[in-house]
Amino acid sequence: DVGDTGRGIPPDVLPQVFEPFFSTKETQNCVGLGLAVVYGIVQQHKGTIHVYSEPGRGTTFKVYLPVSQAREAVSPRSVHEGAAGGRETLLVVEDDEMVQRMVLRMLESADYNVIPASDGVEALGILESRAGEIHLAVLDVVMPRLGGREVYDRIQELWPHVKTVFSSGYTASAVHTGFILEEGLILIQKPYRRNEILRVIRKALDGQA
Repeated sequence: DVGDTGRGIPPDVLPQVFEPFFSTKETQNCVGLGLAVVYGIVQQHKGTIHVYSEPGRGTTFKVYLPVSQAREAVSPRSVHEGAAGGRETLLVVEDDEMVQRMVLRMLESADYNVIPASDGVEALGILESRAGEIHLAVLDVVMPRLGGREVYDRIQELWPHVKTVFSSGYTASAVHTGFILEEGLILIQKPYRRNEILRVIRKALDGQA
């Protein structure tokens, strides 16, 4: 668990703390995605997160995760099995700078040409000028300004040759990603390993997903 002895969270605000873009901080640098991402990752691992807060006494977050069975060590060679790369051009749309850098390293190490974008608005600007050279877009689902669903709809309308893979800390059945399951689209859940993202992208490019 993690706690503090601060002002606490008012009872009327408590039910909203895990909602994307919700924040009580009045600043442009706070987009209100931190707890939403934490909630999604905990759910992905079949866990739960509880919040205990009293005004004037502080707040405590408790994360409960199921016990995992021990796994055999994976050799470096097997980690890269089935993770073929390619020479195609990929557009990676991710608002978290650290995650974006990590994904770029994974894909560039497999010889892909990667174009980064920090949100949906920037992604559409890139597509308008370079759609002819882009083969696939990796779209984060929840982003400020313009989300992955809206970018996907524009791609389908204007550049249907561009294939898409969604990336999210939420499960496919969560409220923010339910459309992916309903429409049979491709989702890779964060956090993921290099061989996982490479395998999913290769299958999508080859029309096997």
